Amino acid sequence: MSGTGDPQPPAGATALKGPRRRRRGLRITAWVAAGLVLVGAGGAGYIYFRLNGNIHSVDIDSALGADRPVKLGNGSMDILVLGSDSRSGANRGYGHDSGTARSDTAMIVHLAKGHKRASVVSIPRDTLISRPACKKPGGGTAPAVRQAMFNSAYEVGGPVCAVKTVEALTGLRMDHYVEVDFTGFKDLVNALGGVPLTTTSAIDDTKSHLTLAAGTHTLDGDQALGLVRTRHGVADGSDLGRIQLQQAFLKALMDRISGLGVLTSPTKLFSVADTATSAVTTDTGLGSVGKLMGLAQSVRNLKSGHIHMVTLPVRYAPTDRNRVEPIEAKAQMVWAALRADKAIPAAAVQGSAADKVDAGKVVRPSASPTPSKGR
Repeated sequence: MSGTGDPQPPAGATALKGPRRRRRGLRITAWVAAGLVLVGAGGAGYIYFRLNGNIHSVDIDSALGADRPVKLGNGSMDILVLGSDSRSGANRGYGHDSGTARSDTAMIVHLAKGHKRASVVSIPRDTLISRPACKKPGGGTAPAVRQAMFNSAYEVGGPVCAVKTVEALTGLRMDHYVEVDFTGFKDLVNALGGVPLTTTSAIDDTKSHLTLAAGTHTLDGDQALGLVRTRHGVADGSDLGRIQLQQAFLKALMDRISGLGVLTSPTKLFSVADTATSAVTTDTGLGSVGKLMGLAQSVRNLKSGHIHMVTLPVRYAPTDRNRVEPIEAKAQMVWAALRADKAIPAAAVQGSAADKVDAGKVVRPSASPTPSKGR
């Protein structure tokens, strides 16, 4: 028995001296740490390939070639965001599948230099515009049309024709393209745990299957989809009113994402990222997790209060009151402001038919989520 009180090694064993014991302990720790790193890297690799595999992308740049507006080149960015109304596949429950799809929602998102400020211009789907000739996805060419509904561009030529039409209309180069369909939108809202907002008056629209009492709600995916599709239950029942609801909901969605602390919760982050990457079709410039994360990082300081949302200045078409047409002088003020990377002047939208619709006042973001009332 040693007088130091230290335990003695078993017979035949070799005692580890202090420095040697420490070196062996460090080696064991190093191997464990290395193992954890490898496991973690494998998990990250799986996650990366899983999310990357979710993304569907379209090579718009190659399809359109060089005959396009020039890039602004100052760090600002223009993104065409479309909501597809396809009724095929998982979207079959939202109506008859005619075999085609149109862009039910269209927004040009202009991220100003530094990406701390943004302008969003909604284009009514029923706007009469000059549609350029476009290649059809199945072969052949759709001829140019002088007066076509804006959303027919996507119908005849998919994302490529939609981008080509927007560039011809605006003189702006679309740096990127993002498309979300009905099911993808609904799933994303559900992954976020719903989106809280307040309705200042009741909404009851049997066509979009939405019934909401006045008050505060947390909308699930089906209700949110009903809200951005509804037009008969609010204001004048026009597409212009629906656009204002979409703009109000988009701000509530942004507030929800920033308020959830997604980046601080790996589980929540993966759930939302898995759903979001499955929900979108992008151009190849955004067609990877790394590129999407780069865009997300670039707008991390963008708050909903720094986003100016307008609708393309339009008037009702004299030949058809169910259609609208751009007020050319005012529309050019909008596009000139974006090309100069400046704020859209208030005068650009004054006098527009959209300026006379108050549907956006029906919805506002809610500070605290509560259970939804009604369906």
